[in-house]
Amino acid sequence: MILLGLNIDHCATLRQARYRDVTHRGNPIVEPDVLALALVAEAAGADGITAHLREDRRHMQDADIVELRARIATRINLEMACTPEMVALALRVRPDSVCLVPESREEVTTEGGLDVAGQRDRVREVVAAMSAAGVATSLFIDPEPVQIDLAAELGAPWVELHTGAYANAYYANDGRRATEFARLREGALRAHALGLRVNAGHGINYTNIAEVRTLPHLHELNIGHSIISRALATGLAEAVREMRALMNP
Repeated sequence: MILLGLNIDHCATLRQARYRDVTHRGNPIVEPDVLALALVAEAAGADGITAHLREDRRHMQDADIVELRARIATRINLEMACTPEMVALALRVRPDSVCLVPESREEVTTEGGLDVAGQRDRVREVVAAMSAAGVATSLFIDPEPVQIDLAAELGAPWVELHTGAYANAYYANDGRRATEFARLREGALRAHALGLRVNAGHGINYTNIAEVRTLPHLHELNIGHSIISRALATGLAEAVREMRALMNP
């Protein structure tokens, strides 16, 4: 069984579009309610909730992470930049896992994998701090041998392979889709051989899941935008159930 981590960020994006300057906790006019939707997703079969607390707080807020940690019944996976502020917050909240991601103020959503090679010492420090606190660390990386090898070397137990390049090439007619899928497949095999748990995410939807799910050694997929988009038509519970069925036919 491939597990489903539901990324709840896009619910918070919709909320912030209207209620950026309003206190969220206990305020009945603030919608959508991120925690309530996370609980709906869990009840429908999501195996965990993923949330990215960005440094500019453009969608998820600190209080959201605290509430999710306290109330959800499955697991919370905190996506975060590799910064002292985020490390301190993670050590305070103690999510089940963290996923270290690159972060740029200019991007709309996370684009590209973490450059582990370019910040080896910093990543090593964060992995060690999380491990000491009993929090598993995943590195969101492109399926490149040097990044995968360094993830193992630095002691990260998990990697999350960035599937964005594959998703962007899915409808191309120039061979890029096959090339990107081959990179993901080789990356998954290499990570597994090094003893890493293999997760994947970014741009996975109800069409390309048929191919993504065939990647070897997949443990979990983190999916947000596609499920939240489908939920506008079907409701969140049905959108989660449908994706889980496609992941594990």
